[in-house]
Amino acid sequence: MLYIDAVCNGMDHLPDADQKLRTELTREFENNGIEHLRLQLKQLDPDYYAVVDLKNPKRILHALEVCLSTGKPYSSFLTSPKKERPFRTIKIGLNLGREELYERINRRVDQMMKDGLEEEARRVYSLRHLNSLNTVGYKELFAYFDGTTSKEEAFELIKRNSRHYARRQLTWFRKDKEINWFSPDQEDEIIQFIQNQILLLK
Repeated sequence: MLYIDAVCNGMDHLPDADQKLRTELTREFENNGIEHLRLQLKQLDPDYYAVVDLKNPKRILHALEVCLSTGKPYSSFLTSPKKERPFRTIKIGLNLGREELYERINRRVDQMMKDGLEEEARRVYSLRHLNSLNTVGYKELFAYFDGTTSKEEAFELIKRNSRHYARRQLTWFRKDKEINWFSPDQEDEIIQFIQNQILLLK
């Protein structure tokens, strides 16, 4: 979501890192766990708290660092005036009913498991400490490999956490008034809309 925003609107200018504060926050995380940091972020920046991946300590730590070093919510730095871009964007959003969306997510996870997600996770299990592997799918299977959950529970957690992630994505995208929403089966209408938008540029 942030990558899309960066391409369409340019990069936000965030404050420089405060290494001393970062060290202190990292120590808090190590001593008190992530929930302690979540509560701080919820109090200092409820808007960012509503959309951030609450299981990603790196993002929570960075947001807290900005909040504490500037006295301003981290989210306030993500809403700076739109930059001039050398192109025009047309944003199309595909909207599904929640029940259908969740059913598709469940089927997709089942297919991923059939296609070898467990074997793939085992190949990178030794690298599980890397933040890039702290993602839905891998982390639930890593817990299964660690023996803290069963295989069946891991599968169900992947589905549940994927649904939660999709809900956060929708919350984020609903705030973007430039998105033109269609149903996935409105292919002809989407093509016509894009063609009309291009004609307006001529």
